[in-house]
Amino acid sequence: MSMRTTIKSLQKIMRPDIGVDGDAQRIAQLCWMFFLKIIDDQDQELELLSDKYRSPIPEHLQWRNWAADPEGMTGDPLLTFVNNDLFPSLKSVSANDNKRARVVRSVFSKATNYMKSGQLLRQVVNAIDGIDFNDLAQRQHFGEMYEQFLNDLQSAGNAGEYYTPRGVTSFMTKMIDPKPGETLLDPACGTGGFLTCAIRHMKEKYVKRPEDEAGMQKSFRAVEKKHLPHMLAVTNMLLHGIEDPSFVHHDNTLARPYVSWGTSERVDIVLTNPPFGGREETGIESNFPQHFRTRETADLFLALIIRLLKPGGRAAVVLPDGSLFGENVKTRLKEHLLEECNLHTIVRLPNSVFKPYASIGTNLLFFEKGRATREIWYWEHLVPQGQKHYSMTKPINMDHFSDCMEWWGGKNRKGRVECERAWKVDAEEIKAHGYNLDIRNPHTEGEDYGDPEVLLRELNEAETDVNSVREQLKSALAEALLR
Repeated sequence: MSMRTTIKSLQKIMRPDIGVDGDAQRIAQLCWMFFLKIIDDQDQELELLSDKYRSPIPEHLQWRNWAADPEGMTGDPLLTFVNNDLFPSLKSVSANDNKRARVVRSVFSKATNYMKSGQLLRQVVNAIDGIDFNDLAQRQHFGEMYEQFLNDLQSAGNAGEYYTPRGVTSFMTKMIDPKPGETLLDPACGTGGFLTCAIRHMKEKYVKRPEDEAGMQKSFRAVEKKHLPHMLAVTNMLLHGIEDPSFVHHDNTLARPYVSWGTSERVDIVLTNPPFGGREETGIESNFPQHFRTRETADLFLALIIRLLKPGGRAAVVLPDGSLFGENVKTRLKEHLLEECNLHTIVRLPNSVFKPYASIGTNLLFFEKGRATREIWYWEHLVPQGQKHYSMTKPINMDHFSDCMEWWGGKNRKGRVECERAWKVDAEEIKAHGYNLDIRNPHTEGEDYGDPEVLLRELNEAETDVNSVREQLKSALAEALLR
C-alpha cells in the first residue's frame, strides 16, 4: 500500500467515529499516534547501537508492547488503556535531563484521544504499525506524504494559519542559503515548514560528511505557541531525521521581555512567517520598548527578529501589505529596520497565495543586519499566464519563482537590472515619504486604488470593527461555556 493510500485509508477509518469532529481533530488524533510509532522505531534502532540507551517511555507504554500486535487490545480495554494509562503517564513522564523525555512530555501535555470506538482505534493503530520509520525509503516517502497531510490543514478551519505554502518556504530558504553550523531560528514555526526546507537544502547542497550532519543537527532553534502545530512540528522533525527535536519549544516567543534576549542568543538566520492580522493578549506589548508597543503580532515579531540577528545575520520574513504602508508603530519599526539592516529585496506576492486562510497581499522581506539600507530592490511576482489566481488545487510552487531566481544575481546579488517585474528605490526616497515601503511597480499602468491616506484610514476603521466583533464573539462563547 502506498503512503498516500495509507493516509487516505486512515482518515476513512476515522470518519465514522463519533468522537472525532472535523479534519483538525483527525489530524491531531493521527499525529500523536505517528509520534509514538516513530519514536519507538527510533528507540529500537538506538538500543541496537548502544547497550546503555534507554527509552524515555516506560516499557509497557512503548508502541511495540501495546500496539504492534494486530490481534492485541481492542474495544473498551484499548480505550481504557489509552485514556487512563497511556495519556496520564506520558503527560507526566519523568524528564530530568533527558531531552527525549522532555519532547514526549511536551507533545502529550495537551494531546487528546478523540476517538470513542476502540474497534476503530485498533484499525488505525494496525494501519500505522505497517509503516517502518527505520526504513529510509519508507520514511522519506512518508515525509513527503506528511507534507501533503499538513497541507490539508488549510481546509481545517483556523488550523490553516499553521501552514505556509511549500513553494514559498522553499524559495525563501534557497535565497537565504543556510549552511550546517549556522544557527537558524523560526520564532513562530507552525508545523515546521521552514525547518524541513532548511534540512532538505543543507542535505542536498552541503551535508557530505558526518561532521556536516552533526553541524546541521545542532543548527536549529524554533518556538511554537499553539499545541497542535507544535506536536505536528516535532513529529515533522523526527520524520526528517532530526535526532533531538527538543529545540522546538512550546511557548510564546513574544511573552519574554525584549531586553532579556542577550548576545549569546543571537542567531545567524531567521526564516519565518509570523502570524499577521491577529492581536496578542493584553500585556504582551509591555515586554517591548515603548516606541515598539503594539498588539499587532507581526509588528512585535519584526522588532524581535531585528534584535535576535547577529551582526551579519540574514533573514527572510513574510509580512502583509499593511506592514509596508502602515503608520505610527509601523513607521518606527520600518525606520529601525532600515537603520539596523540592509533591506535589500522585497518580493511582492499576489493576494491569492495564502488562500483560503487569507486573501490579502503579502511580501517576502530579505534583509541582513549590520549595515543601513541604501537601496531596495522590488520584484513583482505574478500569477502564471492562463491562471486567474492561486488556489488549493493550483497552489504556488517553486517553479513559479524561477524567473525571480534567475534575476536574483547570486550570492552578492550583483548584475540585477530593472525590468517589467523589477525596480529599485533609493532609501532616501523611502525616508522622504515617511518610510512607506508600499512602492508600486513603475513599469505597469496599475489600477488607481485611490488616496493612500483615505485607504489607510478605512483599513484602520475596518480593523477596529473586526476586533470589536472578535471580542463580542469571545464574550458570547465564554457565556455559553458557563451555562
